[in-house]
Amino acid sequence: MKFTWSDLEDLAIGLADAHDGLDPLTVRFTDLHRYVTELAEFDDDPKASNEAKLEAIQMAWLEEYRDRQD
Repeated sequence: MKFTWSDLEDLAIGLADAHDGLDPLTVRFTDLHRYVTELAEFDDDPKASNEAKLEAIQMAWLEEYRDRQD
């Protein structure tokens, strides 16, 4: 399965797996962009991101992070 910028839940799970224990709120958007594009399952235009998409991904990742803390 390949991910695009719109696959928030899948990206959040992938990021949580790849960066276990990292609080998403401590990640700068430039690093978040790199983390997303480095996921093996990511298959979209790296230039198609924007601040709103990155913020939505960060919030989805935060939810996954918090779920894993419980």
